[in-house]
Amino acid sequence: MSVNTFGRLLRFTTWGESHGPAIGAVVDGCPPGLAIDESVIQPFLDARRPGQSKFTTQRQEPDQVRILSGVFEGKTTGTPISLMIENVDQRSKDYSDVAKAYRPGHADYAYDAKYGFRDYRGGGRSSARETASRVAAGGVARLVIPEVTIQAWVSEIGGDAINGSVRRQLIETVAGYNKLTDGSPWPTMQENPFFCPDPEAAKRWEKIVDDARLAGSSVGAVVECVATGVPAGWGAPLYGKLDADLAAAMMGINAVKGVEIGDGFAAARLTGEQNADPMHPGANGPEFSANHAGGIAGGIATGQPVVVRVAFKPTSSILTPQPTITREGEATELFTKGRHDPCVGIRGVPVVEAMMALVLADHKLLHRGQCG
Repeated sequence: MSVNTFGRLLRFTTWGESHGPAIGAVVDGCPPGLAIDESVIQPFLDARRPGQSKFTTQRQEPDQVRILSGVFEGKTTGTPISLMIENVDQRSKDYSDVAKAYRPGHADYAYDAKYGFRDYRGGGRSSARETASRVAAGGVARLVIPEVTIQAWVSEIGGDAINGSVRRQLIETVAGYNKLTDGSPWPTMQENPFFCPDPEAAKRWEKIVDDARLAGSSVGAVVECVATGVPAGWGAPLYGKLDADLAAAMMGINAVKGVEIGDGFAAARLTGEQNADPMHPGANGPEFSANHAGGIAGGIATGQPVVVRVAFKPTSSILTPQPTITREGEATELFTKGRHDPCVGIRGVPVVEAMMALVLADHKLLHRGQCG
């Protein structure tokens, strides 16, 4: 069985290949009566779109979404919403050598071992091109959770992280605990090509990513995502945990190799006293003085900001020849031609936001179904 569907009540299925005529998603379970058209979804796709700087792949895809079903007179009907994005800038000839041998670090061999056949053009379904479908589906999911605000940013590239005080201020700002010094509620991360809230880090990253690009290599990245306005109670114990579904959603993104909720692995280095999230009486329920748990306890949202960190590996498509084998098992060397991201995590920001939205929307509907 090939699993291409995610979610329980709000379910989405992605379809299409990197070098096929189109890619897309079908979102099922969306409540009726929500105002929607392509303009609602397009800004999120524009944020993920390739070719916007020298630090991303130069493949030129407009990524214009079309809604094919599930909408009538500008509102969702409650039936499946079909979304399509045409591929217009494929260069399949760049992958002629990949048809004969496996790219190290890619899913080429794994796909062949499973299916006995693979689409070698850009990696087919294993290509990061598939994530555009998720971003489109996430645009629909956001309509289900208008009470929630989702913000993601790149917090680390090539082992170089943003300033710790900038990160703390950003999380507090996103959570509504304070405002920036200029009085604005949100930082302007679109002023640099890295979705970076730290201007000094963004300057350093220009050299890190450009050096990797010019060397035909690549670097990894960490994306952090915070969702605020998530009510206490979403999620379920044991096998329906909100954090478990978030981890599964993020791990399902191509090139992701690690996920942390809240303090994540750092929590293992704390004492019980340090890791606690003390509560105090508040006007509208408990107030917390810390959020080491990332807004989730026992698999259920606490009402605090939900914090997720996602690690993207370096892009496996590099120009440095690597030892590998052919389909016949013979030793050879291979480097990947074509247009590829020197740091795939940069364009991972809108993808992480989309998966956060899809999971939260699903859990909102699940919570309403059980608890009213």
